[in-house]
Amino acid sequence: MTPRPAIASFESPDALARSAAEQFAQKLLAAGQRPLNIGLPGGRIYSLFFSCLADEARRHPGILDNARFFWGDERCVPPEHPESNFRLAKQSLFDPLQIPHERVFRIQGETKPDTAAELAEKQIRSLVPLLNDVPALDYVFLGMGEDGHVASLFPGEAPEQITSKAVYRAVVGPKPPPDRVTLGYAALWAAKNLWVLVSGSGKSGALKQSLGPGGATPLARVLSRRDQALIFTDCGL
Repeated sequence: MTPRPAIASFESPDALARSAAEQFAQKLLAAGQRPLNIGLPGGRIYSLFFSCLADEARRHPGILDNARFFWGDERCVPPEHPESNFRLAKQSLFDPLQIPHERVFRIQGETKPDTAAELAEKQIRSLVPLLNDVPALDYVFLGMGEDGHVASLFPGEAPEQITSKAVYRAVVGPKPPPDRVTLGYAALWAAKNLWVLVSGSGKSGALKQSLGPGGATPLARVLSRRDQALIFTDCGL
């Protein structure tokens, strides 16, 4: 039987983001000088989370000094584009804390999707320890869409895509901008810690389906092969 993830419920996006940032800051403090490889997402709730995490980093100087940052997915747009997940983190986290660019490993969304996926995979394999030949990030943060998608893994993928060992792969999503690069399921299963922030009442149905027996959403698929995960939500479960 798949272990049920730990679920924390909140009354508002602000409370959710603040609590998640505070808890993550404590994890960073406990890690001490140990290097950490962190996979970041995009999405509205993460604008709040990054700002809250920046506040925590000011209260606890040095907690992000040993962190290296990767991405769970990226839209195939230039890094300054409003739809860029990198841009969101840069504005809300990296620039405020003056995090050195050599610790930030963005997906090159301005290149062709297949090329960007190939470059991102080569880079992460050279930097992150492998588990069963898959880079095992210390923390991966995800959001979830109203259809239950996570990163840029959408419902309706072919079985061979789901079981692919590719760390990063190019996908065409149903939402604009359609061309994207995403971590595959294998990398999400291999991550040491998975935190999922789900915000918005319109997502409650997909979240319930993802957590229920026999769930078939991308989030359910990710959770089905994990021993543990943390879910923070204001969906009113």
